[in-house]
This record gives sequence, C-alpha cells and structure tokens, in this order.
Amino acid sequence: MRSLSIISLDSISKFIRYFIVGGIAALTNMAIFFIFAKILRFNYLAVGALAFIVATFVNYILSVKYVFKSGIRFSKQKELFWVYVVSIIGLIENEVILYLLVSLLHVEIMISQIIAVGAVFFWNYIARNSFVFRSNGKEIAI
Repeated sequence: MRSLSIISLDSISKFIRYFIVGGIAALTNMAIFFIFAKILRFNYLAVGALAFIVATFVNYILSVKYVFKSGIRFSKQKELFWVYVVSIIGLIENEVILYLLVSLLHVEIMISQIIAVGAVFFWNYIARNSFVFRSNGKEIAI
C-alpha cells in the first residue's frame, strides 16, 4: 500500500535546489558584506543593503534557471516586479535584524549578517514558491 505524503519528492527537490541557489547568493552576500563592512569599514547598514541587492539578483537569475518555472503565473515583467516586492520586504527584514543584533544587542556584525541572511532565506523561498512562481495560481491584476 502506498502511503500519502504531505511533501512530495518534487517539493523536496525544489527546496534543495533553492537551498543551493540560496547558498550561492548567501556567499555572494557575505563576501560583499565582509569586504565592505569588515575590511573597508563602510557603514554596515548601507553595506547590508548593497550586499542584499546584489545577492538577490544572483538568486533570481539562478532560481529562474534551476528552481522555478518563470513566466507561468505572471508575465515576465510582472514576475520581476513581484520578485522585487518580495526582495524589498526581505531587505527591510534584513536591515531590521542587523540593526537589532548589532546596535541593540551588540552581536558581532558577521554573526548578525549570517542570522539575518538565514531569516531572509526562508522568507524568500516561501514567498517566491507560494506566490511569485506558484504554477497553479491565476494571474493577479496589479
């Protein structure tokens, strides 16, 4: 007898692919953050924003190529719009976490950035998988 599973192998495979893509984007984020905030001593909040924007772009390109089917729910233009909306929410989350950890709790900036990137990773996957790239959804009017 075949058992029913709440999570399909396709869903697990997609999450693993997104995890790898997210890891590449996170390494991009960390490298930029380390160079500009830790070595060059630029403001960590400004650098956090820059690192997040670049890493989000890397994540989008790799996600469309290896994880999600692009142009299914939305036109490419609307899809890109929604990716940026999700990313802006993630950027705000990233900056708030950085500020709370570094300025209020005095956690070291690289550890703070790792925590922020981890939290934002889950937000991005859930929002992109369930909204932006959901293949069984109908297009939503903007």
